[in-house]
Amino acid sequence: MTKPQRNDLTIYDDVADQWWSDDIKWVRTLKSMVPGRLKWFDRHIDWAGKRVLDLGCAGGFMAEALAAKGAIVTGIDPAARAIEAARVHAAQIGHEIRYDVGVGEDLPYGDASFDAVVCVDVLEHVADLDQVLREVERVLVPGGRFLFDTINRNAISRLAVITMAEDVLRLLPKGTHDPALFIKPLELKSALERAGFAVGPCVGLGPRGLNRRGDFTFGPLPLRLVIYMGFADKGAEHG
Repeated sequence: MTKPQRNDLTIYDDVADQWWSDDIKWVRTLKSMVPGRLKWFDRHIDWAGKRVLDLGCAGGFMAEALAAKGAIVTGIDPAARAIEAARVHAAQIGHEIRYDVGVGEDLPYGDASFDAVVCVDVLEHVADLDQVLREVERVLVPGGRFLFDTINRNAISRLAVITMAEDVLRLLPKGTHDPALFIKPLELKSALERAGFAVGPCVGLGPRGLNRRGDFTFGPLPLRLVIYMGFADKGAEHG
């Protein structure tokens, strides 16, 4: 039996036509994580009127949620079909969101183009973490905020994400993640500081209950053993 390819990013293009249909369980899971992330992100930024880059936006779940909060949103992702699905859906519901095809290591934007960058479910997939963070720092205004989540690297996160979420519960397609690319919080803090950021607090993110369809709902958690989220500021310090 052939082992699945790890860090397989083709899955986003493969389901682009059904991204907004709610027909695919793992895509619904990604959608249901957005409110959980925003429960914490909203405490640390007022989105209204902010120029926000959604880095790794896929089909646009987070981008549309931010637009609904009054942000001026640009989304970027290497998955061209997912980007097209995002464009179509935004147009259908009247959101003015710019969507571009591209990668975090080479953002096609000028210096100081954004007040905030949001990057969820992405950093554990990138080819060059340090380069992505340098690009995020470059496109942020001085004092701009980077809000993110990613997956911790340890035996528990491997069990939760690979064995349970991918292999057993099928919350994600097999091969979505490569556990070797998971990032410990202290590693990410060091990388952010190398890129010129002052790093704020981090919290966990995980299941908090079930909705009527039997899908998990998500929210902040005290433990950071699996998924954790945080923020960092360009050219600022936290006391």
